[in-house]
Amino acid sequence: MVWQIVSTSGGAEPSVTLRYVSPDGDQGYPGTLTTTAVYAIDAKGDVSVSYTATTDKPTVVNISNHTYWNLAGEGSERGALGELLTIPADEYTPTDATSIPTGEFRKVAGTVFDFRKATTINARVRDGSDPQIRYGRGYDHNWVVSRTMAPAPRVMARVEDPVSGRVMEVLSREPGIQFYSGNFLDGTITGKSGHIYREGDAIVLEPQMFPDTPNQPAFGSVRLVPGQTYRNDIEFRFSTR
Repeated sequence: MVWQIVSTSGGAEPSVTLRYVSPDGDQGYPGTLTTTAVYAIDAKGDVSVSYTATTDKPTVVNISNHTYWNLAGEGSERGALGELLTIPADEYTPTDATSIPTGEFRKVAGTVFDFRKATTINARVRDGSDPQIRYGRGYDHNWVVSRTMAPAPRVMARVEDPVSGRVMEVLSREPGIQFYSGNFLDGTITGKSGHIYREGDAIVLEPQMFPDTPNQPAFGSVRLVPGQTYRNDIEFRFSTR
């Protein structure tokens, strides 16, 4: 998949706008889907990513961002699993052994999925007493921050590196956030500093509608029809403790 650069801007708040057109039938999806992605950095150093999409036939759309993060810094030997994670969600959506959501909303209370208070990721990421951790070889699940879209972006996750004091907050209007603890990084990718990335060296936080929503009526709808515009605005705000 190759995106076309539509425009760029420089100065104190640089940005780039990209476009990708998925033809009717691409990967089995109906409709010609025209998608744009705008990446921008504001004067404070915060990063925003805005996705929009339109279609000429009814289809399904659920776009998010899969950036890998390590607040210890690129090439750090510390990895990301020692970072403190907060997700303000009372529920998550468990999966079957193939990592497909079962359709259940399960409470996080009393489980390894409770990040309502800041908790280091490595405290429970290898707790094989929970079959959900065994299925994903760690965390690769959707947390239910809300059952519906929010009227405005709200904090969906907070990550803090206890050594450097760096903090990142992830904001979106989406109801769910997928947290992936880098379980399948296997040493085949080398970073800019020559560091080979292995399991847990980085994490991913993806605001989105719940995975498998088209097959789970209780999850809502990701249906997009002609005349509508899909949108997902994601903000990554940075600070220091």
